[in-house]
Amino acid sequence: MRVAFKPLTISDSIIRPIAVLTISVGITLLFILLSYPEKNPTLHPNPTGMASGRTRSFILWLHGLGDSGPANEPIKSLFTSPEFNSTKWSFPSAPHNRVTCNYGMVMPSWFDIPEIPVTAHSPNDEASVLKAVKNVHAMIDKEIAAGISPENIFICGFSQGGALTLASVLLYPKTLGGGAVFSGWVPFNHSMIEQFPEDAKKTPFLWSHGISDPTVLFEAGQAGPPFLEKAGVTCEFKAYPGLGHSISNEELKNLESWIKSRLRSSSS
Repeated sequence: MRVAFKPLTISDSIIRPIAVLTISVGITLLFILLSYPEKNPTLHPNPTGMASGRTRSFILWLHGLGDSGPANEPIKSLFTSPEFNSTKWSFPSAPHNRVTCNYGMVMPSWFDIPEIPVTAHSPNDEASVLKAVKNVHAMIDKEIAAGISPENIFICGFSQGGALTLASVLLYPKTLGGGAVFSGWVPFNHSMIEQFPEDAKKTPFLWSHGISDPTVLFEAGQAGPPFLEKAGVTCEFKAYPGLGHSISNEELKNLESWIKSRLRSSSS
């Protein structure tokens, strides 16, 4: 049986963008914590999730619009396999920016979103997306400089964070371990494919999307694999019947298995 968390939403509706979102995020995290009490981490402003000893892999999680990094830290409690004992986690928070789809309100946002719901044909603000990508690349560069192999670096994100994950991985000059998109979309036009470095195209993707998503429509998710195929990028797409704009336990456990199967021993 699938355990569906309450949504980490872009916004529950255009009319009620902030208050409902804040409440829903709190309910989501409460559910995760109650479901996994023996693994509950202590929340810290800048969590790393590092075990003692050398860090052998790195997972960067990018949250959705209006959310925060530390609020998503309980996600790592689901990764119980010993392979993740030496994994460093990072849950950065987006800067506060004006968001067009929420009437220009200032809120945590990686880049601007012109409209909600997001469809397969929604307009994109590529300039702000590319600006956000540079910040993600700086985070990746820092970990590689610290000694982590690029092939053991995984970028993951939900909703707006999923869209940023896609853009960041496809524009990074090296092959990474993988990119995981949850309820995300393609945040730029097909012409951008020409700018993807050849090594970036070797990074595999996992794409998960709820069929009943009313915020980032399923059609927006379905447009991802053909886009990646055109670019020559491998993508495993998983559709979840009955799932709205949220992350389920099933999705996250699948992510654990997917990353585990791609961890390389070369960094040991």
